[in-house]
Amino acid sequence: MCGICGVIRYDKGNVDEGTVQNMLPALETRGPDASGVYMGEGFGFGHRRLSIIDLSENGHQPMIDEELKLEIVYNGEIYNFKQLRDELQQQGYSFRSTSDTEVLLKAYHAWGDEFVKRLNGMFSFCIHDQIRGRFLLGRDRLGIKPLYYAEEGHAFYFASNTQALNRAGMIRPELSPEALHYYLSFHAVVPAPYTIFKNVKKLAPGTIMSISADGAKEISSYWDVKFERSETLSEEEWIERVLDELRQSVKRRMVSDVPVGALLSGGLDSSLIVALMAECNPQSLHTYSIGFEDVGTEEGNEFYYSDIIAKEFGTEHKKIFINSRRLLPNIEKAISAMAEPMVSHDAVAFYLLSEEVSKETKVVLSGQGADEVFAGYHWYPKVMNGTRDAVTEYREAFFDRTHEEVIEALQTSYHGPDVSGQFVANHFTAPGAAEPVDKALRLDTRVMLIDDPVKRVDNMTMAWGLEARVPFLDYKLVELAASIPPDLKVASGGKHILKKAGERVIPHEVIYRKKGYFPVPALKYLRDEYLDFAREILSTEKAKQRGLFNPAYVEKLLQAPEDHMTVLGGSKLWQLTVLELWLQKMGC
Repeated sequence: MCGICGVIRYDKGNVDEGTVQNMLPALETRGPDASGVYMGEGFGFGHRRLSIIDLSENGHQPMIDEELKLEIVYNGEIYNFKQLRDELQQQGYSFRSTSDTEVLLKAYHAWGDEFVKRLNGMFSFCIHDQIRGRFLLGRDRLGIKPLYYAEEGHAFYFASNTQALNRAGMIRPELSPEALHYYLSFHAVVPAPYTIFKNVKKLAPGTIMSISADGAKEISSYWDVKFERSETLSEEEWIERVLDELRQSVKRRMVSDVPVGALLSGGLDSSLIVALMAECNPQSLHTYSIGFEDVGTEEGNEFYYSDIIAKEFGTEHKKIFINSRRLLPNIEKAISAMAEPMVSHDAVAFYLLSEEVSKETKVVLSGQGADEVFAGYHWYPKVMNGTRDAVTEYREAFFDRTHEEVIEALQTSYHGPDVSGQFVANHFTAPGAAEPVDKALRLDTRVMLIDDPVKRVDNMTMAWGLEARVPFLDYKLVELAASIPPDLKVASGGKHILKKAGERVIPHEVIYRKKGYFPVPALKYLRDEYLDFAREILSTEKAKQRGLFNPAYVEKLLQAPEDHMTVLGGSKLWQLTVLELWLQKMGC
């Protein structure tokens, strides 16, 4: 796991090494163990390393293969790299390291652009091919690893986060009206290629981008998931196949040259992961949970359930309690660590949890993705059984604001069409998912999951040099889950097959509890000093000069924040606060 960056000039002009060097500090937390820069003709690569596999200097990046005339910077982990290396050795390739980075270089040389289809893992990369005179950038199927880019004149800049692009002077303050609409309505999910900034893009998951010597670009998709049924299985058979595939996914993600721990909330998903990890390595398994102060009747922790799992599997369990005195000062730090603004309250929870966990380990497994892949959210039954069209049911169950309220919230210069609603409608009419609930699951798996929970976990863990691996997002498991009949997914209040699989390995009490999240009540209700914090941010001179939000709308939310909650139970005022503060932290 690492941070990558680079500059490519289409005119073969010299790239200033200082520009690449200046990008690296913004990536340091992603890779605190080492750094490297490589300057070639018309390009420069930068890398910050978090040493997980092949801890020696042989795994150092940027990696150069002088014989094959290839250079690479790469971020991520390839879980099947040993099998690929064996296959490549049989073809006559030799290796000087035991790293997965070198496997990527050889795999590209052996199989061309198709090599990405053989990878099982999370990754983003840029390869320079001297012989073909081109660059190839790529991102994993589920977008677990980020890749941002911007262009100016004859130069192309890329990086693992927007902060690195900012340090290269590539962030322009003009905001994208389309992205703002997504942010305010689609729960801050801004689909690729958009970002909040007009001139900054992100490579879509499951795609590669080739850049030829003259700067011509070609973007192509190498993976999609089809929600179609090619075989008829009994419920028992589905349970067996899901549990077996999840077991294999967990096993793959235990590959590491350093110890692997687990983030344990005490819910079904993380508890299943811990149970299957214990099968692989029952000795000295470390688990971590976080909790906050209660607000009113809303509990701020789920320690009761995480304790059950820790005791059941004999883990070395650490409970981390964060009081309000520690929470408030860390909000700005967490938001500063975001490559894009994110509104979910638990972003700060993951940030603080990662800080503590990183003191003990470099790698953890996490339960993100199960709700989107196995139909755990409350809107799936509504979409499946609703009396209205599927798009309407989805929007009313998930969107934070109507189009009309988005218009009310923004100054007139940012008004535009209902791009978020049209995006959902277009996604629902695309081939490959016939049933309404499958349409919603495909949208959430291919878009929402990537630009909400997955991005949140990546940004917050990597803020502390902690690698989070997500077994529920193994592409083979995702493809299997997509083929499960909708009624078997949505039964039992959602995640029926996964719950039945869970019955075989974890306590019943944890499986059928009320669904929870990482609760951070203080950021949901914004009372006392938290309300003062929001008011201060939205009242700064920078906020006024920006002219982004309608002052009357902001004041309405400030006067009664708990009267203006999203359908998902989030604070609309918090959304505005996060965006404004994030823009200020980016120097805009």
